[in-house]
Amino acid sequence: MNIIEVKNLRFSYTRQAVVFKDLSLQIQAGSFMAVAGPNGTGKSTLLNLLCGLLKARSGSIKIDGAKIESYSNKLARKVAVVRQEFVPVFGFSVMETVMMPRVHYLDALGFESQADRQIVSESLEATDTISLASRPLGQISSGERQRVFIARALAQDTPILLLDEPTSFLDLKHQVGIYDLLKKMQLEKSKTIVVVTHDINLATQYCDVVLLLGTRGDYYTGTAEEIFSEERIETVYGVKGCSSRLGKGNFFLPLGKFAKDSDLISR
Repeated sequence: MNIIEVKNLRFSYTRQAVVFKDLSLQIQAGSFMAVAGPNGTGKSTLLNLLCGLLKARSGSIKIDGAKIESYSNKLARKVAVVRQEFVPVFGFSVMETVMMPRVHYLDALGFESQADRQIVSESLEATDTISLASRPLGQISSGERQRVFIARALAQDTPILLLDEPTSFLDLKHQVGIYDLLKKMQLEKSKTIVVVTHDINLATQYCDVVLLLGTRGDYYTGTAEEIFSEERIETVYGVKGCSSRLGKGNFFLPLGKFAKDSDLISR
């Protein structure tokens, strides 16, 4: 079953700045998709279209079988979004921040229940941020804030998670930890996950399918092994490198002319 269906999507910010010309895409329920591509190819724009923040010029988007326009303010029960770095203005604590999306589930009096508090605690535990619960959001590091916003998305308890470069500010341990967590959510809770990423090696290790966006409105979908070939990476990204089989997946190393192993691409 396809939980997200995009058909003949066209979007542009201006007449000259056309982002998508004719994008069609199907995402199966319970799958893990990576959205990759060079800067400026519409990765974040696609997430904004999928969560209803932007409206397509033409074409259609369906979420769980219904047109996205039909959800009105109820889309937040279907889709949770983790955006790139956000600098907080107000002095909310970490706990208050993660509790915010539970507003869609509050009782008639507007109070959180024990179930709300439980899912918030579980989300903080899962992202290794429970020790930060009482801290003001503005007084923790960028990497810690990123994990807090992932916890917030988990607390929203939606079938679809959209994440825009969720590991950008994280160290190696927490990069792997977040991908392990997302994979666990997929496998154990059947979450559908769409993650924008520049790390094609992590995408190869964790994602079932890849959407690779090109700079001329072209795009490619398939498994990581099918999409991330040396030839296609050079065509789309404009960078050479070498790939090698590593366990069950491929590993790609980009190389410039001054790299130690530049001789591998100069032959």
